[in-house]
Amino acid sequence: MMHFRHAWKRAYTVALALGALLPMALSTAGGAADTTGVLNPTTLVAPNIPGVAPLPGPVTPSFTMSPSIGNLTVTPYEGPQGTPITIAGSGLPASTSVTLAWSTSSASWVVSPQPDTVNYLGRSSTNFFVTLTTVTTSATGSFSYAMTVPSDFGGMHDIYAVVNNVAQAHGGFELLRTLTVTPRSGPIGTPIHITYTGMGATLYTGGAAVLYDNHFTGEMMASWTRGTASVTIPAVGALGKHVIQVGDAISYVYMNIVQSPVPFATGGTAIFTVTRGTVSTTPKISWPNQVTPTLSEVTTLDANGLSAATAAKTTLTPSTGPVGTKVQVTVSGLSGAGPYQLTWASVQGSRVNCPTSSCWAYVSVPLGTASVAGGTLSANVTVPNGLGGWHVIQVMSGTTVEAQQPFYVQESLVPFYNKSGQVVSEGIATANDAATAQAIAAGQSGTGTYTFKEGQELTISLDGVGWTQFDNTLGVDYDNSYIGYGCGFNSNGYTVIHLYATGGPGLHVINLYPMMYTQQPSFANTPYGMTPVLSYARDFPALALGYHVPSFQFVIRIVK
Repeated sequence: MMHFRHAWKRAYTVALALGALLPMALSTAGGAADTTGVLNPTTLVAPNIPGVAPLPGPVTPSFTMSPSIGNLTVTPYEGPQGTPITIAGSGLPASTSVTLAWSTSSASWVVSPQPDTVNYLGRSSTNFFVTLTTVTTSATGSFSYAMTVPSDFGGMHDIYAVVNNVAQAHGGFELLRTLTVTPRSGPIGTPIHITYTGMGATLYTGGAAVLYDNHFTGEMMASWTRGTASVTIPAVGALGKHVIQVGDAISYVYMNIVQSPVPFATGGTAIFTVTRGTVSTTPKISWPNQVTPTLSEVTTLDANGLSAATAAKTTLTPSTGPVGTKVQVTVSGLSGAGPYQLTWASVQGSRVNCPTSSCWAYVSVPLGTASVAGGTLSANVTVPNGLGGWHVIQVMSGTTVEAQQPFYVQESLVPFYNKSGQVVSEGIATANDAATAQAIAAGQSGTGTYTFKEGQELTISLDGVGWTQFDNTLGVDYDNSYIGYGCGFNSNGYTVIHLYATGGPGLHVINLYPMMYTQQPSFANTPYGMTPVLSYARDFPALALGYHVPSFQFVIRIVK
């Protein structure tokens, strides 16, 4: 078996060394980058994620409290979303319009976007009121209003009866959690859909851990999805029953929740039965929702150095794809004629000892030249083999950058071939622990296969892993048990994860999930870091910056 990628990798390393000598619009003196110490805290606006419940009503104008505020009766006073309730009040002004205000929240992620990276700084939430409805009191100053509890963040919701911008009565409803798991049976690899409602907007109520047979699988959040998390994990294990548990967690389960300050976050359990059935060993890549970014600052896209006089417009077709993608570059409005240079903007470095020493620096990779005639350029280039995430293709006349356009590099599986050039596996191979230069250049990956002996070392190989705190790292689950993570920065996007085939003969499932890397550099108050983010498809900060970090699933067979 052969893996043809590594010669390309070595050639690209040489190209990086040469490319660092080229001028770049993004670099400062000496090509320095690493702006990790210059923070610009930005609370992200949630993208338009499909299926998210709207606010329970329009935002209520500000109001004050009456010094003699009365009570509202809410029956029942607790329950999950969808519960029928009645809100009743008395002792209010007669035949008067009353606004019923419901307390709610918004929650989001805080980042620091930089020209050369994006840092994770934590989360934030704000509280406000929305108007459920307007009622008119009777001649005796009373009212009764029946409604269904809306889909919202869990926990206590204050309800106020507001008259002429003054709250005259107060009540409340505690929104509890629900857990739904479907299906409840199937063979190994069956997608198990978990929906958890009533998660909160605060730090201690905004996260939940998923356990499978007492093994930590990962974390899910619902900041952008207003308290409802929806994730998918695979069925794994021996034939028979398995326990899925979901519980309140910042990373790992809070196991005595009923004694905590948030006892409503009770969690739940479900039984899944593994049955016999046919299972495919073809790897799966699951992409997050395609959403429109809400923040314009994307990594390495910076107008500094771009000619202020340029009128050039650039189009890339396509504008996203894995390493090796063929891209057509079309530019109009260029000022000159003759040969122009095309370059690829990237960075080089690592997160080790960061930021006590230089973490990374800008580099550029030559993509070739193209002739300009009548102010127009058309060229075909190949996306270099390197880091994933946001990059820029630049069009240069000498040292002047006249045009640049971003390109997003997707993560992808490394194929393994036999001697006839046929793909025998994608991403999965044996390990080759030889200390030779060739083996090390290949990340010590070996022969492609999906079948291993028990205890045999195996590898998972990916291309296009990024360098920010959102795409630098992938968490690894083995049979729904989190065992560690792999990073792709220092190895220039080429990531080879080593692990062992365990658990006895039969089929076993390995999953790689996005993570929020919080080690280097580290910042205060960055919860939910360093664990697999199961809710990456709907509630992951990088979505607002145009990143689409996928999860990967592999099925291996262990034989004696």
